[in-house]
Amino acid sequence: MTDLADGECRRACSIVVDSVSKVPICLFGKNDRGKNQEKVPPRPKSWLVMNDSSSPQVPQDSLPSTPQPGSAFEKWRRKAMLATGLGLSDSERLENTQISQIEACEKKKEYLMNYSPVVVFMLKHLKLSGCDVPPSNVLCAPCDRIQAGGFTPDPGAVILCAGQFFSEQHMESTITHELIHMYDHCRFKVDWSNLRHHACSEIRANNLSGDCRYTRELRRGFVSFSKQHQACVRRRAIESVKANPACPNEAAAERAVNEVWESCFNDTRPFDEIY
Repeated sequence: MTDLADGECRRACSIVVDSVSKVPICLFGKNDRGKNQEKVPPRPKSWLVMNDSSSPQVPQDSLPSTPQPGSAFEKWRRKAMLATGLGLSDSERLENTQISQIEACEKKKEYLMNYSPVVVFMLKHLKLSGCDVPPSNVLCAPCDRIQAGGFTPDPGAVILCAGQFFSEQHMESTITHELIHMYDHCRFKVDWSNLRHHACSEIRANNLSGDCRYTRELRRGFVSFSKQHQACVRRRAIESVKANPACPNEAAAERAVNEVWESCFNDTRPFDEIY
């Protein structure tokens, strides 16, 4: 039973609570329907839905959309950040720079390994010597030291230092230089801990690769009008041998280069003459 407002008749009714709106409803008997019948208030048209704990929840289809990691907007935003450098930490900026440099290096490397006459020539003769060099053995990677490339004898790999090349010709001569080391290692079984072996390969690589062209020396700040090429080959060979862990000092490196100079400078294999 429930009490109605003053001035109205008391009528027998049943109290029912609506399961959705939680509003109590007074249900009158069949014959009491009329103007005094309480009407259920309409449910408010709201996007808020009440759960069992009476805390508002927002339907998923009504939530404002936020950019997802794979959305077009997020991709555009990321590209803009990478292009401008805004909004990136130092580590992210460095990582992005390295990725871009490696991609550019790989693209140039692929072109040179297919179309550079001197690189294709060296790859051909390496294959004839039993040392085929697939593109996966010529790697582009970031380098800690300021250098253009290197040769690793054990896996037989050439390392190209991404971001260190100022021109396509610079990369071409670097690849050729390292492939000559690989040719010597494959053909002549070089012992890299032997300073005389190392010196001979460095003399040949600097002599035949184009590393000692006049324009390259001019860029390095070395200008000479007499025997410039020989001076460059000797200087760079000594620097390389000096960096060998088995070399005690610069005097030992210079001595090793001088001992093999005549025979190794005149050895142009697999070329017929100095490239």
